[in-house]
Order: sequence, then structure tokens, then C-alpha cells
Amino acid sequence: MQQQNDGPQSGGGMDRAVASRRLPLKFKIGLAAAGILLLAALFYFVGPAANSQTVPANRLTVSTVSQGRFDDFLPLRARVEPLVTVFLDAVEGGRVEQILVEDGAMVQQGQLLAVLSNSDLQLNVLARQTEVTQQLNSMRSQELALAQSRLANERARIEADLSTQTARRQYEMHRPLAERGFVSGRQFADSRDTYEANRRRSDVLRRGQATDERLQSSQLAQLRASSAALGQSLDLARASLDALNLRAPVAGQLTSFSIQVGQSLNRGERLGQLDSAGRNKLRAQVDEFYLGRVAQGQLACAEVGGRPFRMRVSKIYPQVRNGNFEIDLQFVGQEPRDLQRGQTVQIRLVLGAPSQARMIPNGAFYNETGGTFVFVVSPDGRSAVRRAVRLGRRNNDFIEVLEGLDPGERVITSPYTGFAERDRLSLSGQ
Repeated sequence: MQQQNDGPQSGGGMDRAVASRRLPLKFKIGLAAAGILLLAALFYFVGPAANSQTVPANRLTVSTVSQGRFDDFLPLRARVEPLVTVFLDAVEGGRVEQILVEDGAMVQQGQLLAVLSNSDLQLNVLARQTEVTQQLNSMRSQELALAQSRLANERARIEADLSTQTARRQYEMHRPLAERGFVSGRQFADSRDTYEANRRRSDVLRRGQATDERLQSSQLAQLRASSAALGQSLDLARASLDALNLRAPVAGQLTSFSIQVGQSLNRGERLGQLDSAGRNKLRAQVDEFYLGRVAQGQLACAEVGGRPFRMRVSKIYPQVRNGNFEIDLQFVGQEPRDLQRGQTVQIRLVLGAPSQARMIPNGAFYNETGGTFVFVVSPDGRSAVRRAVRLGRRNNDFIEVLEGLDPGERVITSPYTGFAERDRLSLSGQ
């Protein structure tokens, strides 16, 4: 009979070992890395790209790169100006006494325009005339004294030569007689001494006269030069007085001439100008970008009154102001009859001969990029990528493509405001 255990029974016999089901650490790390890569890929394909921007396609202008004829010209707006302009200034100040012509009148060279009065100038000129006249008279007196001195020296030389010749004849006559004893030795010695003295006196007079002649000639030349200078000074004094009569320096149309009788004018004050009659030129402002491509002699064309007219660049002003420089153009042959001063004319300045080239339409993007890059639209039209290019010549319609684009590609030619610094654009609304 089995012995029965009356004490409590233990549950140890019912326990058993259960195996752990935790994932290995390496598997967890691999799973986490895969998740991170999945999220990164999802963000790359779904999220926005770095340095990109979404832009509505309906506010962009997209143009196609083409191959064709490029006309190298520059459209300009030119202003009509007189070909020759001469300014009229008051040489001497004074009060306006009389006006003989009106503003806008056609005048001839030398025609009297107005008369001024200046009492102080008149008195100064009269005093100057008196002073110059006195100096001229004094110089003429000195010149006369020099001439008289020259004549006196000439007479003295003639008298000395005559005395020398007389003494020489007497000496030559006494010499043979003294040898024969017909003339005393004392008398012969006196005639010889008289001849030698007269001869030496003639030599001294000649040397002195030569020195005087040289000094007198130099002095006379200086006096004559001073006299001429004083004469010119007198002419200037008279000219300043005559300058009170305002005359036209050249023939032409008198403009901006608005003086009034009784008006006081200062010396050098601008009174008006004279414009060449019937002869005009055009003046245009050109972007400084073309400073190296514009030269004298280049041709231009303008249409005035429905007729074409040819022009030529006559002058270039290299000073750049506000990003522009100026040029003057003259008509080749006959100029339009109905041109008005100040009128603006549209012209085409020819910069080079037409040639075949890759082109894109001219757009506002060039002002922001300088022609260094463009945004090229993808074939599906959903995006645009920034691409470096090299652009060349420009006209009003097209820009020449030198490098970076192929015919058929599409580029954004509207302004790049707001996304010029981006590398990629997403075009919405396609």
C-alpha cells in the first residue's frame, strides 16, 4: 500500500523552460537602417529638391532655340538737332539800347542783332586810345632821332674820308719833292703826320659808326616791335568798343534770343544761339555694352514720312553717363524736309553683316543674368534646370547663342525675378 504524504505538495514539477523570442540586435540595427534609407528615398522623390523652387508655369515665357539668319543691328531712338550750333555771348557787358531782330529769325553773317551801351567802357577805351597814341608818338620821335643820328654819322664819315684823301694826295706830292730837296723835311713831315692822323680818324669813325649802326638797328627793331604791339593794343581797344554792337558770327536761325530793351547784360552772358539752317543731325543714346562695337562711319537707317533715309555715324562721345554714351549721325545725301528740332526718330544702327546663327528670342532675362546662364525646360515641361551658356550679339528680336544650347531646346526668356539664384524649378500648372 502506497504511503500517502500528508504534507503540502510543491508545483515545481509542473515548471518548464520556455525559449526567448527576442530579435537579435544586429537584425534590429539593419531594420532601422533600411527604414532610414526608405524615408530618405521617399523624401528625395516626393519632397522638394535642394535649392529648388516651384513656379507657376502660366507666368513664364518659354521660347525655343532656333537656327536662322541673324541681323546684327541695334534699334535706337534719336533726337533731331541742328548740324552746327554757334552760341551767341555778350563779349562786353552793357545796357540794351536797341534790338534789330526777333527770336527765330534767319540772319546772315555779320548782321547787326542788337546795340548795347556802356559809358565806363567807352571812357576806358578813349583813355586807352589816348595813352597808346602818346606812346606811339614818343616811339616815332625816338625813331626819328635815331635816323638823324645815323645821318650825322654818315656825314662825319664822308668828311673824314675827304680829309684823308686830301692829306694823302698832299703827302704823295711832297714825298718825291722832299727826296730831291725841293720841300723841306719839316714840311714833308707835317704832310705825312696830317695824312696819318686823318687816316686813323677815318678808321675810328668807321668802327664807331659800325657799332652805332648795329646798336641803332637793334633799337629800331625793338621800337618797331613795340609800335606794332601798341597798334594791336589800340585795335583791341577799338574792337572791345565795337563789341557793344552785337553781330551774327555765322549765318543761320537765331534761337533762344530773349533780351529786352533796357536790360543790363553781364560780360560773357549767354544771349542765344545760331543754328545751321536746313541742316540737321541725329543724336542717340547707346547702351555702354556696345561701346566697343560702334565706330565712326557705320551706317544706319531711319524711316521718316514713309520713306527710308540712310545715315552715317559722324561722332562718338565716349563719356558714359547712367550706363549710356551718345553718338551723332548725319544723313547721307538728302535729308527729310519735314524734320523738326527736338523730334525723335526710330533708327536701326547696323553693327555687322547678316549671318546664320543659333538664336533665342530677346527677353528680359538678359538684364538679370547678363547672358551667363538660362533655365532650360525639360521635354515634359514639368521642370527647368539652370544651365551656363555663352551668348553673343543682340538685336531687338533675337540673341545669338554661342555655346550651351542646341536648336529645339526650350528656355525661359521672361524675367527671372525671385528665382534667379535657384538651380532647379518645378513648373506647376502643367
